[in-house]
Amino acid sequence: MAKNTITPNQKTPKENNQSLNAMNFVNETKEELAKVVWPSRQQLFSESAAVILMVILVATIISLVDKLFAWGAGKVF
Repeated sequence: MAKNTITPNQKTPKENNQSLNAMNFVNETKEELAKVVWPSRQQLFSESAAVILMVILVATIISLVDKLFAWGAGKVF
């Protein structure tokens, strides 16, 4: 039997490496998620409300500027 022959039950070095990489990834992900400081429910709602209000404000400003330019273009052309 040759040295490089692999029986059906054995994994190639590449397959072993890939499974180790996958397990490594899962373990490192769990470790990183344990370090995360998750916001409280109150923080989550207040910061979400702030983001939604800012989006509404910016959308309103963009809309008003667009209408101003459309009005100005209508007067010129």
